[in-house]
Amino acid sequence: MAHVVIIGASTGGLPAAYDTREVLGREHEITVISDKESFTFVPSNPWVAVGWRSRSDISFPLEPYLKRKGINFIAQAATEIKPDENTVIVADGTAIKYDYLILATGPKLAFDEVEGMGPEAGNTVSVCTTDHAEQAYSKWQQFVEDPGHIVVGAAQMASCFGPAYEFAFIMDTDLRKRKLRDRVPMTFVTSEPYIGHLGLGGVGDSKGMLESEMRDRHIKWICNAKVAKVEPGKMTVEEMDDKGELKKTHELEFKYSMMLPAFKGVDAVNAVGEDLVNPRGFVKVNDFQQNPKWKNIYGIGVGIAIPPVEPTPVPTGTPKTGYMIESMVLATAHNIANDIAGKAADQKATWNAICLADMGDTGAAFVAMPQIPPRNVSWMKKGKWVHMAKVAFEKYFISKMKKGSNEPVFEKYILKALGIMKLK
Repeated sequence: MAHVVIIGASTGGLPAAYDTREVLGREHEITVISDKESFTFVPSNPWVAVGWRSRSDISFPLEPYLKRKGINFIAQAATEIKPDENTVIVADGTAIKYDYLILATGPKLAFDEVEGMGPEAGNTVSVCTTDHAEQAYSKWQQFVEDPGHIVVGAAQMASCFGPAYEFAFIMDTDLRKRKLRDRVPMTFVTSEPYIGHLGLGGVGDSKGMLESEMRDRHIKWICNAKVAKVEPGKMTVEEMDDKGELKKTHELEFKYSMMLPAFKGVDAVNAVGEDLVNPRGFVKVNDFQQNPKWKNIYGIGVGIAIPPVEPTPVPTGTPKTGYMIESMVLATAHNIANDIAGKAADQKATWNAICLADMGDTGAAFVAMPQIPPRNVSWMKKGKWVHMAKVAFEKYFISKMKKGSNEPVFEKYILKALGIMKLK
């Protein structure tokens, strides 16, 4: 009997537990380790931050649903990984032995790389976690009582730009519903070289469409932006030219700011060193999601190392979308099954990006196949149907996770919603 240990229980870790159980069967042991007792649907956090959702709408306790599938659950942080001993140490000091380890930790949020940025500093809010989104909503309620300038965007080295655009448009929509939009100037600050780059080199006409949308909504923008520091009510932004040299320094006064940070690898993973991770702490994996040195360690999701799609004047990372993560999960489960059976790994993830981005009262769908250019498909469309599809997908995904489903929910739902199954 093999013991598979999974660290993390979010969009990658929970499906990994279900897929591994389905592929391996009941004769093998599976243990999930997570510092969170509940699953939350992270893509809904921007809605939480303006009060359109609550935690109870987008979360559920992990243990009863994992137990139903015969999966062990340890609600503690993993504090140390000992790859040569096939051991994970958790917060209370317990040592967990494994035959296979799946790292689905997600990222460490590197707010500390910009002076004064992030919820702990108290100057900017975040939608990266549901805890952060709830804090953001508390400040949003105060803001709408005394509105002013908003600064929103993503800092240097960020690799997840979609939620910044989503939150800008969601705030715009919420303010218009409140009849307050005319009192709120808004500036979008991003390390991207142009609006709509998205860390992907653009997708279809993402540049033209998003620029047009921002003009229509009276949102100004600063690209090639490096956030130098954040003080209470003021952000210092260095705008770079195409050569990465200082072009202009902006002093932006604000009443409310949401800035996405750069990501790094989590401490327990990063501490293992360069054989496991790159300089940013992301897990090194081969084409089969295996670490090149320790082949019984697999990495999936936001915490794995993927190179930027292209050099940019201000450093940007490459996003990992839900559809891509889902394919990593399935490949990993089958490659573990292969190893147990004495066969070579042969399953590879599908490096495609398919995303439904909400804009409050409309939305945009992006398809990049593969994610890194050049592509076979580079496509985007905008419409109210995208907003409706994302709302419906939230309920669909959560219901499938509660049922312990191992079906490819991103592939089944989003590709059908887009009507592009023929493009696979």
